[in-house]
Amino acid sequence: MAEYSEQELIRRESLAKLRELGIEPYPAAEYPVNATAAQILAEFDPEKGNLQDICIAGRLMSRRIMGAASFGELQDETGRIQIYVKRDEICPGEDKTMYNTVWKKLMDIGDIVGIKGFAFITQTGQLSVHAKELTLLSKSLRVLPIVKEQDGQVFDAFTDPELRYRQRYVDLIVNPQVKDVFFKRAKIIATMREYFNAAGCLEVETPILQGIPGGATARPFITHHNALDIPLYLRIANELYLKRLIVGGYAGVYEFAKDFRNEGMDKTHNPEFTCMEIYVAYKDYNWMMKFVETMLAKISLAVNGTTKVKIGENEVDFGGTYRRLPILDAIKEYAGVDVKGMDEDELRATCKKLNVEIEPSMGKGKLIDAIFGTYCEDKLIQPTFIIDYPVEMSPLTKRHRTDPTLTERFELFVCGKELANAYSELNDPIDQLERFEEQAALKSKGDDEAMYIDMDFVRALEYGMPPTSGLGMGIDRLTMFMTGQTTIQDVLFFPQMRPEKVLKKENKEQQADE
Repeated sequence: MAEYSEQELIRRESLAKLRELGIEPYPAAEYPVNATAAQILAEFDPEKGNLQDICIAGRLMSRRIMGAASFGELQDETGRIQIYVKRDEICPGEDKTMYNTVWKKLMDIGDIVGIKGFAFITQTGQLSVHAKELTLLSKSLRVLPIVKEQDGQVFDAFTDPELRYRQRYVDLIVNPQVKDVFFKRAKIIATMREYFNAAGCLEVETPILQGIPGGATARPFITHHNALDIPLYLRIANELYLKRLIVGGYAGVYEFAKDFRNEGMDKTHNPEFTCMEIYVAYKDYNWMMKFVETMLAKISLAVNGTTKVKIGENEVDFGGTYRRLPILDAIKEYAGVDVKGMDEDELRATCKKLNVEIEPSMGKGKLIDAIFGTYCEDKLIQPTFIIDYPVEMSPLTKRHRTDPTLTERFELFVCGKELANAYSELNDPIDQLERFEEQAALKSKGDDEAMYIDMDFVRALEYGMPPTSGLGMGIDRLTMFMTGQTTIQDVLFFPQMRPEKVLKKENKEQQADE
């Protein structure tokens, strides 16, 4: 049962009174909007006397009633603008109900209203919309947490992350600057699409429900298809399907994919996330590094007007050529040990010596990755390509052309976080099957993130896949970097949250303990 405050109960009474007056608080008819707040503020010229037939709609965010005249503030998607409401203008006849009763008593902050009128400058010099007609378009039954300012201090700000992420609709209303993050997110994706299309690549769609969760080492979400009576998995990656399309003859394909991984949540991870993957035939990972450098510079310029972006305490430059650092050299540089050629037992001993946390199920690849994650990642502030990973860490990657113990793979790190992962793709079907079998052995040891064997993908490779370079990039993390946000929840409209009932129960138990 919903809980309502005294003010919200009064709003419900107002709703009933509006209907008694014959006013529909949720009208169905189209409202002919022809202007926005930003447009009026940018285009009005008092000397020209333009914008004299305005129809604007938005949410009422403030109101000052002064007898027969009132001022208010209307907010639409583009910003806020002052409105001027005069009794005799919106009620030209003897019946003053619309002003005296509806506007003054039955309408509230948060209501969505339509104004028809004209732009003018008030005596205090403020551009406003003079209302000739006022229409209630949607009655708000909840009280907005309106931010108040006094003597330079802010009161009642809607800043609690728990409430902001759970009630994003309220966050967007009272913290309109949040909208800018999502406008920029859309700009990032649009810039990438334009770049890929210009390179001759085709945007495609691949299955979200998969019989085998392939393309990454991660724990999947499992569901069941009743008609077929089979288990299905929400995809953890779309890589293997995109490479099937390269086998089929496309020169380049890409997809902005919703992926799902049944893992923990923190400031940089959400179980549902957006990943862009692109595959281009007849290219290798050296070509892809240059391709990424150009792309990120274009995105930064499009979103911020510069290649230099402030991320936390660091100024990161996405322009120019990024450092290329082999992963084993990075471990030697930052951890002070040379792990090249070590077997699994030697790596375990090294991890123990370096106080690196490990699990019994970890093989060579994850042991090396654990050392790298502990000692190297947080040192990589400027964009850096970590390259040439050991073969045990890269089951879908072509072996290095000069050292078969390594692979032609890079990961791009920015501010201590992985942003992208790319390969010269493995196209040898015999080698690929052997790598899958090695992953299966790790799964039998208890590694529930190890890959499944996908025999259909092996069959596809047996028909022949051209030399190909592939890239995966997290759109959520890229948006964090390009907009200066510190948590993934700030770049997702609706991040995953614990159920409200569970949260309330935990809060009550905590209060009882205290």
